[in-house]
Amino acid sequence: MASTLDGTLPASAWEVAGNPYLNGLYAPVDEERTDDGLEVVGELPPDLDGVYLRNGPNPQFPPAGRYHWFDGDGMVHAVRFHDGRASYRNRWVRTPGFARERDAARPLWSGVIESRGGNPRDDHLRLKDTANTDLVWFRDRVLALWYLSGEAHAIDAESLESLGADDFAGTLACRMSAHAKVDEQTGELLFFDYAPVPPYMRYGVVGPSGVVTHLVSIDLPGPRLPHDMAATAHYSILMDLPLVPDMEAARQGRHKIVFDPMLAARFGVIPRHGSGDDIRWFEAEPCYVYHSINAWEDGDEVVLDLCRVNKPAPRADAVGPLAKMLSYLRLDAHLYRYRFNMRTGAVREGALDDDNTEFPTMNLALLGRPTRFAYAMHISPGPTLLFDGIVKYDTASGAEDRHWFGPGRWGSEAPFAARRGAVAEDDGYVVSFVHDQNEDRSEVVVLDGSDLAAGPAARVLLPARVPLGFHAAWVRGDQLP
Repeated sequence: MASTLDGTLPASAWEVAGNPYLNGLYAPVDEERTDDGLEVVGELPPDLDGVYLRNGPNPQFPPAGRYHWFDGDGMVHAVRFHDGRASYRNRWVRTPGFARERDAARPLWSGVIESRGGNPRDDHLRLKDTANTDLVWFRDRVLALWYLSGEAHAIDAESLESLGADDFAGTLACRMSAHAKVDEQTGELLFFDYAPVPPYMRYGVVGPSGVVTHLVSIDLPGPRLPHDMAATAHYSILMDLPLVPDMEAARQGRHKIVFDPMLAARFGVIPRHGSGDDIRWFEAEPCYVYHSINAWEDGDEVVLDLCRVNKPAPRADAVGPLAKMLSYLRLDAHLYRYRFNMRTGAVREGALDDDNTEFPTMNLALLGRPTRFAYAMHISPGPTLLFDGIVKYDTASGAEDRHWFGPGRWGSEAPFAARRGAVAEDDGYVVSFVHDQNEDRSEVVVLDGSDLAAGPAARVLLPARVPLGFHAAWVRGDQLP
């Protein structure tokens, strides 16, 4: 299919849907490219060495039926920083579904807000595993993961070449949800899988050798839609939240979710290598959680910091499937802390801030250990999901530090990139793709992780538009093969 000069599919192919997540800032690109020697405004720090990667939905064909932003094929955009220079490339994740549709030259699957009756029968949930959600660095590769639990699609961090599904030497006996966690101090990958049929959840550990060393079923009262997990040095934290499938819609072959405020939010604390019977459930006020930040042990208590959604439901003025979808996608979340007392069973919970922030990141080298700093994206009040700035939270002092992208400029999830020889938790940089609507140009901003308000140390101007997307990862230069 021919592309326009900026690599965007012709407008007529997409605008018939009347869907903002197919147009403008979100419009797919159809060009895979590699560009070296990028123009830099300012000066790239010489100790910024690694790859910034960001995943997101980028359908290769106009959708069959109504398009949900979560439906698009995964595409990874990456900028490599080394010796004060930067290069860019983007590649689709070559999942089996992507390959089948490319061979057929048309879409074979409808998305999550359409009936699945005509979709291929041999796929999990009769939906295409797009690998479009998160990116997790583990051992010598990046894993592109899917929010509904799918295969762990391996890609090379520098070339972005798809390496196929990683089954961990044939030991992965289930699927893997998007937000797996890597403990850099033990070399383990922690993950969960969930499904609409029993077992509704499984939890597992991949050891540093790259094989699954632990997998157990988690007893839940029914199907749930968990999105994330957390981990301390000795425990993993799983979630049973009151966002559940609408069973009548499921019987009709449709995907619909409902928030049940009569159900408590339950957090299950399980020893990292414990059995399903070892899990200990803590009940809290009803809510939903898309993304956790970090967890750690503090005496008898397990501390969990996250972004909490009070009520994930469509706005009252949302009429029709598209409007309701937009209501769900435009998040309303706040920084929040739980304390679970492992001796008494007591729960303490409360907000740490009232700003609408989500897609949080942290210094991942400290995952599971006490941390102070989190970098969260500030959500614009507009009708679609847009990030207009970054907020750095100091959860020990309550202080905040902010960077606003500026009018008409919208960012992406911003991972923390430790500088070479870093000596403090925030000793490094924060990087983010930014699209400037005023100049119709994409770039990457590099901010000092200890002083966001100082503004960009450097801006890397990109030769192509980067659509807005989902989650990002930072891979240090010394981690690359």
